[in-house]
Amino acid sequence: MSLWNKKTENTEAFEEVEEVVAKSMKREILEWVLCIVIAVGLALLIRQFIFNVVKVDGASMENTLHDKDQLIVWKLGYTPEKGDIIVLHQANHPPYIKRIIATEGQTVDIDFNTHKVYVDGVEIEEPYIKEPTAVRGDVKFPVTVEEDCVFVMGDNRNHSSDSRFSDVGFVHRSEILGKAVFRFWPFSSIKTF
Repeated sequence: MSLWNKKTENTEAFEEVEEVVAKSMKREILEWVLCIVIAVGLALLIRQFIFNVVKVDGASMENTLHDKDQLIVWKLGYTPEKGDIIVLHQANHPPYIKRIIATEGQTVDIDFNTHKVYVDGVEIEEPYIKEPTAVRGDVKFPVTVEEDCVFVMGDNRNHSSDSRFSDVGFVHRSEILGKAVFRFWPFSSIKTF
């Protein structure tokens, strides 16, 4: 065998190896791209339908929640219940966090002289509030919660824009983004709700 033939064989073998390596790299890149696309798709689906992470903005839920606390908000199969802490979003408002005081068909009354809140004529126990309810808002009490709606208030009653004000009013179920189930930040205040 001549030196020329040997060189040609080596070149052909080298080119075959290069071709195999190139195909392998393309396959690897495609696999990585596919993995990333699937991961992003799953993350978006989880965020849209199962749970989300929300940062508290403001003091309206003190002493239960504080500015910059971070929460996991559960969405999947959530049904609003009295006492739940929820994240809601209404037109012309950024998302915000409040507590459900009453659900559809229940009647809410607030005695601003005694600072007591009543649902269906029964005073509700509110160990979570920062201070007694003194701010009236512009809604006339008593009020009966409309169908598919909830009545919400902040735990920091005198520094909260909530259902006592007509610009918030009753919150429709479609405006509820989910229920706060877990505070994971700050680590010193980890808590389930």
